[in-house]
Amino acid sequence: MSTFHQIVDPLNGPLALSALLAALPLLLLFVMLGIFRTKAWKAAVASLVLSIALAILVWQMPPGQALSATAEGAFYGVFPILWILINALWVYKLTVATRWFGVLGDTIRSISADLRILAILIAFCFGALLEALAGFGAPVAITAAMLVAAGMKPLKSAMVALLANTAPVAFGAMASPVIALSGVTGIPLATVSAMAGRQTPFLALIVPLLLVFIVDGKRGVRQTWPAAVVGGVVFAIVQFLTSNFFTVELTDVLASIVAIAAVLLLLRVWQPAAPLDTHATEPLVESVHAQQGAASAHDGGSSSAASGASGESRPGDGSTAVGRPGTREIWMAVAPYLVIIAVFSLSQVPVVKAWLTAVGGFSFRWPALDVVDPSGKQAGSQIMRFDHLKATGTLLLISGLITLAVYRIPFGRAVRIYGDTLKVLRWTILTVSAVLALSFVMNLSGQTGTLGIALASAGGIFALLSPLLGWIGVALTGSDTSSNSLFGQLQVTAAAHTGLSPVLMAATNSSAGVLGKMLSLQNLAVAAAAVGLDGSESTLFRRLLGWSLGLLVVLTALVLLQTGVLSWMVP
Repeated sequence: MSTFHQIVDPLNGPLALSALLAALPLLLLFVMLGIFRTKAWKAAVASLVLSIALAILVWQMPPGQALSATAEGAFYGVFPILWILINALWVYKLTVATRWFGVLGDTIRSISADLRILAILIAFCFGALLEALAGFGAPVAITAAMLVAAGMKPLKSAMVALLANTAPVAFGAMASPVIALSGVTGIPLATVSAMAGRQTPFLALIVPLLLVFIVDGKRGVRQTWPAAVVGGVVFAIVQFLTSNFFTVELTDVLASIVAIAAVLLLLRVWQPAAPLDTHATEPLVESVHAQQGAASAHDGGSSSAASGASGESRPGDGSTAVGRPGTREIWMAVAPYLVIIAVFSLSQVPVVKAWLTAVGGFSFRWPALDVVDPSGKQAGSQIMRFDHLKATGTLLLISGLITLAVYRIPFGRAVRIYGDTLKVLRWTILTVSAVLALSFVMNLSGQTGTLGIALASAGGIFALLSPLLGWIGVALTGSDTSSNSLFGQLQVTAAAHTGLSPVLMAATNSSAGVLGKMLSLQNLAVAAAAVGLDGSESTLFRRLLGWSLGLLVVLTALVLLQTGVLSWMVP
């Protein structure tokens, strides 16, 4: 097998023309998703085929190596990325298949009859926990349905759920986005997660205040700011500490649980002076049915229906909350999350971690690949690390097996639920695998390098373009993981040629990307269906566009500061 040398300017003409060709697969993906509203897996596969053709015909990559790069990207999409998602969603569906998910919902709703407080607890805090464990649309569908059940108007419930699904996304689905970012860029996971953990917490400080403003305007902020500030500040601090000094996979799990506890403690000593009372609307079980419709309607399987959830909102005068479950029931409701924390914490014990690394993992060179960059150095992504025991997905699988014992779920039923999880995710599996394959082909063929060098000609202005690139990626693909896979290496390449920090620009792709998720067609469709407003996606888009762009401006300003006076924040 001959060595393939990447080419920067395959057309031997204006670099801009080569860059335009390199961008064609991405443009095709965006046009199919954003304009023609093609199903995500079809757009991803079409873009992959175009990228392979360009790699072979224009960038002169040997066909065998182009196909090998495709296979490596697809394999990386399955393990570790989809291995995390599948098992995280399975654990979640185990809770939904019992009555304990309903108990958990009743516990949250029993705390307060104030819709503004419930927006913080359900959409922001509990939504972040769901994002940590499942992601891919599930938090939006579930929290939107719960808010409707609590008495909030459907359109407002959908807006609140979508806007709340921002701060935790970079570390969602057990940190899948930053894990993918590390994989495609070669930047150590600890470094890229630390950088993201020094950006997204600033969003967490703002989002709860925006939620209460959407629910009740300036009065809502004036009357409930203590709860919004406590929830946001505590979440931000724990998110920073966990992503920088503990374990990245548990970042959102710990941040959300501690934030919930902090708000609950606050409510023991403080309550809003004039509560915005809930009014009984449809029962939770009916909202769940709408949620199931969202999951079945969404071709990518981005959300899972909360089938089997029990409990419903209590009709009445609208001034009292749901009856609080007993202590034992509350412990049982949170048991899966406590199990996950225990399993992941145990895996970080030095002796256990060393054993898992020595026994449960190995590295190998991906076959039929021999690629060097234009400078003659070995291109990245040719060495694959297979940590089958200490992988996040494996630890989640173990957590799920323990949950079976705690909930006394028959093994046969658990297997059927696992099969149902795979069925729900079948199109997501194809989409993510295709997007990762596209990323690897573009990176290894040199297409990403050509784009990066062309963008580098923008000089220092690239610091302004970097957040926008991540925002567009998630808005069009609906996934921070997919956006990081597509643009991560491009951000690193452009940063290296403009004198900016590759770590900062790579993390910015993920941190800014989370702000585009509320506008993605997938998430909009899930939210609209979850609250029974099918066809209102365009209305939601228009109402959320300003919030999304406003938060993007805030994050861009932070990134600009981190390139200069705040450069000490870059690890």
